[in-house]
Amino acid sequence: MKYSFRQLEVFLAAAHFQNITRAAESLSMSQSAASSALKELENQFDIKLFDRVGKRLQLNELGRLYRPKVEAVLAQATELEQAFSKHSEVGALKVGATLTIGNYLAVGVMAQYMNTPTRPRVSLEVANTSTIARRVKDFELDIGLIEGELQSSELEVLPWRGDQLVVFCSPTHPLAEKKKISEEDLRDATWIMREQGSGTRQTFERGMHGLLPNLNVLLELEHTEAIKRSVEANLGIGCLSEVVLYDAFKRGSLVPLETPENRSFARQFYFILHKQKYRSAGIDAWIALCRALA
Repeated sequence: MKYSFRQLEVFLAAAHFQNITRAAESLSMSQSAASSALKELENQFDIKLFDRVGKRLQLNELGRLYRPKVEAVLAQATELEQAFSKHSEVGALKVGATLTIGNYLAVGVMAQYMNTPTRPRVSLEVANTSTIARRVKDFELDIGLIEGELQSSELEVLPWRGDQLVVFCSPTHPLAEKKKISEEDLRDATWIMREQGSGTRQTFERGMHGLLPNLNVLLELEHTEAIKRSVEANLGIGCLSEVVLYDAFKRGSLVPLETPENRSFARQFYFILHKQKYRSAGIDAWIALCRALA
């Protein structure tokens, strides 16, 4: 074999950081050792994987072609090493999840996944749909769990489970006395909303087609708890996942509002994977747990 795993690790780190010094630091190597490893890899096969622009390394077309293949080789090697050392095929995972899923669903899946004799570790990053998709594309996350619709030629999008957004207000809000609110009520209300780029906002805007230009949006917030507290304080009404609102409805601190029949706030949660990423036993186990706990 002409190449070493270390050379491949340097290649992936350089592709990620676009800087050999930072790549070396991430691998606990000296800069000269990392630079030599990368140069040897290219010289052995008489190829160039990067364009050098000053101190910056930028993946060229050939580098972009080989990056997912190298990532897959190293992922399989890591899985094999874990199987040899721990007698288990399920290893550590880097998971990304959107806010609703990360805060209300993923933790339960993590507990189940880590509750095995080998105690595999899971790192969880919570961000909006566009951020999670970008990090899966860059091989920085093994799998993403998202609540927004997505189209990408690089990503495999797999349906997971259904969800429903609910319009809600505080018990003392004037709309709380109504059994069912009207189109006029929706248009005249003051809204506390999720930010642009979130899956929740995407579903809300689709459900409110035709009314969007006339809505009075007072606040756009990134965190669901902040939205709930703002609505409890009677700053306006909101629209969030029923998963997020279950406990508040049970306590009576917030109340659901029935919307007109032509307003649909149903949506789907999805798994996202890079199409060229190696599908490890850990990823398969994570997906199976998610489906079982849905």
